[in-house]
Amino acid sequence: MRILAVAQNTFREAVRDKVLYVLLFFASVTIFGSKALGWISIGQDIKIVKDLSLASVSVFGVLIAIFVGTSLVYKEIDKRTIYTIICRPMHRYELILGKYLGLAMLLAVVTVTMAAVATGYILLLGGSVNATFYCAVLLIYWQLLLITAFAVLLSSLTSPILGAIIVFMVFVAGHATGIFINLPPQFQGTISEKVLRWVYYILPNLSNFDLSSQAANSIAAPPGFVGWALLYGTVYTALLLALASIAFEDKDV
Repeated sequence: MRILAVAQNTFREAVRDKVLYVLLFFASVTIFGSKALGWISIGQDIKIVKDLSLASVSVFGVLIAIFVGTSLVYKEIDKRTIYTIICRPMHRYELILGKYLGLAMLLAVVTVTMAAVATGYILLLGGSVNATFYCAVLLIYWQLLLITAFAVLLSSLTSPILGAIIVFMVFVAGHATGIFINLPPQFQGTISEKVLRWVYYILPNLSNFDLSSQAANSIAAPPGFVGWALLYGTVYTALLLALASIAFEDKDV
């Protein structure tokens, strides 16, 4: 009940954040403006609209997770409201989980809203939406949960600005993890190769959550792909939340 109370309060605070509505506005503009790019490729307009719609859900969802998530714990410390919270019969990990759950609820609402807008727009243009499209949306949301857990971890360790930069860099690198292991021959046997391989295994492989190509082309997802991605994201997210709880437990506030 304590975790749920923190989650509800976090959700209400996040809903009042003006940054949320600015990002939602630009996401809507991107979705509705995707038709303009469709005109460039004759006969590919629906495909491009689907692709850009999913990209908008992913990118703007991540920006919301970054800007809101990296300030969740830091804001409580900066405003000294943390002392009112921790003096109550509440474990610190409950605060972390409550903050995370509140932002996860917000992202669920945002993701469903943007997916519904994209679906309505695609149908309005005469296209169709199959199960793969919604599987892609589900995996995007699971990716957002992972990014949010990382943002909460950094929120308990550093300032919002530095945390936002680090999380965004991890997001970009997580979609390009292949470059850390598919190295040119001149890297073989070097220290750089070993370091980059460690980076490859440590960074979250966010390409595991990418089904946009299949969704845009109305191709069924590979068997077991969605289940494996959900399991991978759940384990990685749980690990990040455990680290965030440990970090905040040892934080001197």
